[in-house]
Parts: sequence; C-alpha cells; structure tokens
Amino acid sequence: MPYSPAALQMLEQLGIPLNAVIERHLQEFVEASLLQWAETGQDNRRHELIAVAAQAWRQLKAAAGAEGVALYLVSAFRSVERQKSIIQRKLDKGQSIEQILAVSAPPFFSEHHTGRAVDIGTPGCTDLEPEFEATPAFRWLTRNAATYGFELSYPPDNGAGYVYEPWHWRHVAS
Repeated sequence: MPYSPAALQMLEQLGIPLNAVIERHLQEFVEASLLQWAETGQDNRRHELIAVAAQAWRQLKAAAGAEGVALYLVSAFRSVERQKSIIQRKLDKGQSIEQILAVSAPPFFSEHHTGRAVDIGTPGCTDLEPEFEATPAFRWLTRNAATYGFELSYPPDNGAGYVYEPWHWRHVAS
C-alpha cells in the first residue's frame, strides 16, 4: 500500500518502522479540514468533528440522555501534529514503539484525523479504560449507536493490532 511522503517522513522521525504499519494493514487518513463544534468538554476543551458526525454525535448523546445514560466526549478530531506529540511524549517517557502502537495510532494513521472518530466517556468510569465495557453507557451504545451511524472501531482481536477499545467509536454514515 503506498503511503504519502509526509507520512513516511513522520514515521521515520519517530522511529516507527514502516513494517509496523504495513503488517497491521493500517490505513492512512486525510486530515479533516472543515470541522464543526460537537461538544465542549468539562475542561472547556472544544471537541470538533466533521458536520455530519458532529450532528450525529449530538443526536446520539441526547437519545442516550433521554434514557438516563450520560455520555461525554473524551476526544474527537485530532490533528496529525497532535498525534505526533502524543507519540513523542510516550517515547520521551521511555515506552517502546511496540507498547505505544498497541494503544496509539501513528500520525497519519489515526481515525481521529478524519473528524469521524470519538472516544466516549461516562461518569463513574475512568476514561479510556477497558472497564468502559461494563458500563450502562457501553451497553446502550452497543444497542443504539448504529442508529446514529456509529460503530465500534477496535473490538477484541481487531485487525489493526490495537488493544480492545470499547470507548472508541467512528461515524460511518454519510
């Protein structure tokens, strides 16, 4: 699969072997440019998505809330540069490339670049942890997310080689 020169250069800068991307069949994503507000986080951070995904997220969240299930965004759109800084921070802390790639996509290869991916949290559960699977929020999403065009990106034993991420969903409807 051919990758862009920019993606190849960034992989090299971070010391990520091209083979690590090829063997996992990772797809390169184009960074979204037209973003819309989806939600403001508790930390006042503005979470953005492409328009269709932002609208679908707000509808999904409202429907869950109407059934007593509280959801919030932990993360939405993420730029290539932001992804690079996340990887670099982990490298600086001494994590190996293998450890990092089990939980984080290389820059240019994160679904968050598309403006369609969301990491979802719920009160009473630590963000971005497997325990999310045991929450009413996850059960609600499993039953209802497809109605709003969302699907779970990284189920157990996913082909991309990431750990199971019950909190990571992507908008797939047009």
